[in-house]
Amino acid sequence: MGVSDDRELVEGVLAGIPGTFERLVRNYQGLCWHIIFRMVRDPETSRDLCQETFLRVHQKLHQYRQDRPLKGWIGRVAYTIALRHLERRAVPVVDAPSGPADESAVELIEGDFDLEQAYLDQELVGRLHAEIERLAPVPRAILSLYHLEELSIDEIAGITDLPAGTIKSHLFRARIQLRKALESTWR
Repeated sequence: MGVSDDRELVEGVLAGIPGTFERLVRNYQGLCWHIIFRMVRDPETSRDLCQETFLRVHQKLHQYRQDRPLKGWIGRVAYTIALRHLERRAVPVVDAPSGPADESAVELIEGDFDLEQAYLDQELVGRLHAEIERLAPVPRAILSLYHLEELSIDEIAGITDLPAGTIKSHLFRARIQLRKALESTWR
């Protein structure tokens, strides 16, 4: 989807052209599902929240500024809806930081642990997924947006409304947490 395609979709939806909103939903439902499901982890609730997201998108599309990517705007709506749902349920959305990064954390990143080789081991893959699921919703969503959706830090900042430094910090801490958990498996 290019900028002109997004502009055409938005203009079509706002003009009431039949089928354009359905096309918009088809184009962005995967992103919406990915953000919400990674945070909420319940398929039924995620479906409901995705529907709520697209209802909100339809209602507020006239507020969308076409100088920004539609993908980021829809992602932001999905993220906000998931975050509000978790807050209503009193679910902690981020892990408490364990303090500033120290030299041992840097050693974990620069050490001789070969994550790529370890990834090939199916048992480790299962463990990795289990450890990712143990992350709090916001770091889990940021990690998957960055590594699975391959969004840039700036795109994630646009979706989450978090500063780039905070996103980098979440990624750094999540990677350290995952690396520690995976290394302890193989010791």
